[in-house]
Amino acid sequence: MKGLRIAAALLAVVLAGCSTQVDKAPSALPIPPQWRDRVGPSAPPEAAWWQAFGDADLNRLVDQALRNNPDILIARSRVDQYRAQLRATEGDNFPTLSGGVAATRQRALSAATGQPNDTSVFQGQLQASYNVDLWGARSRSIDAAQATLEAQQAAASAAELTIASSVASGYMTLCALDEQLRVTEATLATRHNSLKLAQRQFETGYTSRLEWMQASSEYQSAKAQVPQLQHQIAQQENALSILVGMNPREIARHRAFTAIMPQVMPGVLPSALLNRRPDIVQAQRQLLAADATLASSKAKLLPGINLTASGTLQSSVLHQLVDDPFRLWSVGGSILAPLLNREALTAQVDVSMASRNQALYSYEKVVRNAFSEVNNALDAIRQGEAQQEALRQQEQFVADALRIATERYQNGYASYLDELDAQRTLFATQLNLVTVKNNLLQAQIELYRALGGGWSAGK
Repeated sequence: MKGLRIAAALLAVVLAGCSTQVDKAPSALPIPPQWRDRVGPSAPPEAAWWQAFGDADLNRLVDQALRNNPDILIARSRVDQYRAQLRATEGDNFPTLSGGVAATRQRALSAATGQPNDTSVFQGQLQASYNVDLWGARSRSIDAAQATLEAQQAAASAAELTIASSVASGYMTLCALDEQLRVTEATLATRHNSLKLAQRQFETGYTSRLEWMQASSEYQSAKAQVPQLQHQIAQQENALSILVGMNPREIARHRAFTAIMPQVMPGVLPSALLNRRPDIVQAQRQLLAADATLASSKAKLLPGINLTASGTLQSSVLHQLVDDPFRLWSVGGSILAPLLNREALTAQVDVSMASRNQALYSYEKVVRNAFSEVNNALDAIRQGEAQQEALRQQEQFVADALRIATERYQNGYASYLDELDAQRTLFATQLNLVTVKNNLLQAQIELYRALGGGWSAGK
């Protein structure tokens, strides 16, 4: 008895010295107090931020993509997978209980009479075992599974945000191509009129053949751009069809590009961004999972306690298996510590530590990229607004210059080269204006995405 007490005391000392504490992963990531550029109202973007553009066709496309896009469906299916994995990990924390029934019938010759004697034997058995989670190896595995599930849920939200942004971006580009085609066709009509005028003046001997050929060249140059734009429109429609989970087809749109206006910018502080971007939350949950996995790996180096119990009953009559108590039973426990495989377990701790460090570096990278994306979008919006205003003024000046050059040419006060130069400048300015407006809309969509699109952790 005295020896048992001494052994118990020594075991208590050993167990007290064991620890699976994992220090929190250090991070030297500074959070900027504000963005480099200006930001709009302090209210964050709405969850359905694309509705702010007021385009019913865009709303329909985004809703369809959120239902049918294969990338989103795959991400949601992964959530179901990790949710089931969490249940399986939690199930490992319960005791195991197994039972069985066996029946045997045999014939033997009686030693006294020499006659055959048939006997039946029925046996029932229950076995239970439980590995005590003394150091938290299984509980930390459950924590890791829970954090991994939350990371995948954030990844699914990130996929939804990315697809919604891609649909909105693709739709704006499609509308911009429509506008470029309209501008090109209008320019083509203007140049056709100039071509007819140049031909009449040449035929009447008022101008040389050179001006007629120049007008013909400019007309054909504008005409050649029409099929190119039509092809780009078809490509954009096909890309949008794939995004919304449909086969390539024509995309319905009823609102002119000129009616789509840039929106007032949303805004959040950099510190709030950490909980509003699903990719940041995903990286943070992955870091938590790596911490828990490291703690679980350390716990597996420590001694484990296993409790077992079994009971057996036996009878020649089947119904007595239920009526009779266990005739044979055993209860026991054991303490086991890794010996020969300790090197493998230690190596697994090193693997978990390296994985934790990688998760930390990935988290810091995601956060810094998020800050950069917001700053880039804000700067693109500011520069785009300034460029758009300059091009609008240029368009007015060039339009006046073209009107004056046309009147002077028609009245014989100037050559066709003056009108031709004004036509070229106006056409290029109008196309640039469409491109700059599209870039501005793209920057606003990128800002919505960079700010998390109205998502927040816990939703």
